[in-house]
Amino acid sequence: MYGEEYALAMMLHISENERRELAVATERLGAVMMRTAEIVRQADFELFAELGLPEATWRAVRIAVSEQLPTVIGRFDFAWTKEGLKMLEFNSDTPTGIVEAFHVNGHICKQYGMADPNEDMATHLTAAFRNAEETYRLNGYPTGRVVFSALDWHEEDAGTTRYLMRQSGLSGARFAALSDLRVYEDRLCLLADGEHEPIDLLYRLHALEKLAEDRDEDGYPTGEHALSLMADRRLAVLNPPSALIAQTKAMQALVWNLYEAGEFYTEEEREAIRTYMLPTYMENRFEGRCPYVTKPILGREGGGVTLYEADGTALERDGEELYWDQPMIYQQRVELPVVPIRHEGGEAEARLLWGSFWIGGRASAIVARAGGRITGNMAYYVPVGIGEAEAPAGVEPEPAG
Repeated sequence: MYGEEYALAMMLHISENERRELAVATERLGAVMMRTAEIVRQADFELFAELGLPEATWRAVRIAVSEQLPTVIGRFDFAWTKEGLKMLEFNSDTPTGIVEAFHVNGHICKQYGMADPNEDMATHLTAAFRNAEETYRLNGYPTGRVVFSALDWHEEDAGTTRYLMRQSGLSGARFAALSDLRVYEDRLCLLADGEHEPIDLLYRLHALEKLAEDRDEDGYPTGEHALSLMADRRLAVLNPPSALIAQTKAMQALVWNLYEAGEFYTEEEREAIRTYMLPTYMENRFEGRCPYVTKPILGREGGGVTLYEADGTALERDGEELYWDQPMIYQQRVELPVVPIRHEGGEAEARLLWGSFWIGGRASAIVARAGGRITGNMAYYVPVGIGEAEAPAGVEPEPAG
């Protein structure tokens, strides 16, 4: 992808128990995030500002598909550490890795004679889209004209969006480049053959905080206008605007603060937070005590992340230019486990990150990525299976991971 090797021709093994724990952690943390986001969604704008949400999104993020679900398609990222499974972040707004998990992984498992840990889970996507469309419709939204949109020049985003469109089961849905969307007569429209065609339901693989900054060539704030249409219930959107509340990493700091204060959560929720989350704050409480990491609250794909030793010495810093101007969270640092990989350059070692999808309010497919201490956008995708591999013709079996 983009001229670089991305998917590895090897298999990573996962046990039934490990697969089950990923699902359990996803379900339990999903419930915590769901209840927290629902309360935040009704809060004053002052809290939105503290969470780092752009002001242009404040009215829109109150809009959810339902009272229960802050997002429809989300992905938790986990590390298996010496202290057990730990969640690093929740990608609730525009997660990717979807085609790899729901489509590619099964084909590779079949070639290796292994059980696919994601078998039949593409049906979760279909059910989630149909349920979301029906919920919007029952809430009075028109949903007849459906558009799936992304940057058409972005190979990963456009491919992911087209795949989700096929899996959605929504009749008449079509793909459109973000550049072909216009605000016209107070509606979001698709400009096609010189005509403005109104959109009722939009799936957008475009981050809301980026939408808030989008302007036309003449400088008109199209993104802000689109957000106002969402807030005024003139446009149904997936993921819903409320997904941005759970996306900000400041939410992890809020959850941990409430947990430490012994407030809001049930004992079962507190046990889930204690087991699967890491201490996270909006100020540095780690220097001089233990290694830590700083992350921009709306950063993505490892952008703007810095790893520190306990004495405050920077161990590693992300090299991308994006996200450095954002407020940071401080989180206890854990080491991603090292695994052997084989790529076109030969044998190597990489650090393993697990993604676990939360689709329509339930645990779903998993995806494994191998990269550096900071998992960036071009970390390798590693297929994962359950059982012992039977190598395809001409391919040697891989050792257990």
